[in-house]
Amino acid sequence: MDMLPRTTRAQSMDVLSSQANIAGYKAVLTAATLYSRYFPMFMTAAGSIPPAKVVILGAGVAGLQAIATAKRLGAVVEVFDTRPAVKEEVQSLGAKFVEVEGAADASNAGGYAVEQTEEFMQRQKAKIAESVAKADIVISTAQIPGKKAPILITTEMINAMKSGSVIVDLASATGGNTELTKDSITVNHNGISIVGNSALAGTMPSDASKLYGKNVLNFLQLIITKEGQINLNFEDDLVKGTCVVYSGEVTNERVKALIS
Repeated sequence: MDMLPRTTRAQSMDVLSSQANIAGYKAVLTAATLYSRYFPMFMTAAGSIPPAKVVILGAGVAGLQAIATAKRLGAVVEVFDTRPAVKEEVQSLGAKFVEVEGAADASNAGGYAVEQTEEFMQRQKAKIAESVAKADIVISTAQIPGKKAPILITTEMINAMKSGSVIVDLASATGGNTELTKDSITVNHNGISIVGNSALAGTMPSDASKLYGKNVLNFLQLIITKEGQINLNFEDDLVKGTCVVYSGEVTNERVKALIS
């Protein structure tokens, strides 16, 4: 199911998207629980409280839901993504999109992220370092299918953050986006909490199961006839994209590339 092309037609079957949506939502709530201050701005008789500054790395499904949730809670949000095409979506949710020039073209990657040049990564890290130093909360979602997650936040950047800040790293299962991330563990580094959790969807089992079941049902309707017979139409890009092995041969291009 996770080989499904990330296209509009495939959205109703896309397990990665349905579960990432939950993960993005819960990432912000997890950060808000650990963070010792308010998210929204408050003007009170006892003084003013500035809004929390949230930086989100990656504007895929998880990132977009994290933006929406953080904005609903009243935070000021900045977003980084290597795909310029997501700029309008980010801005429509009320967040600031931080542009870094020279990103590799991801238009033929089926909606997935692609590896970037070393030169671009250095430029991106410099911009991220600037934003992370001012951030109260960082939500990190950057992953590349079949590869280790890119390191976007160095120990040096974390050391520049304010004590009490929170990082939630959703890429922890594939190594994490920070140098200090540990999967399924919350690390406390100089007063900064680094939450490594790639399984946040599992913390909302009722809705996660409901959405996953609907994804599977929609996919089965694509490959099974009304009479219950399997019907594999390899001219359909969704069927072709999800088939890994057929008649003893590896047919999936992404898998072929990884094992060749």
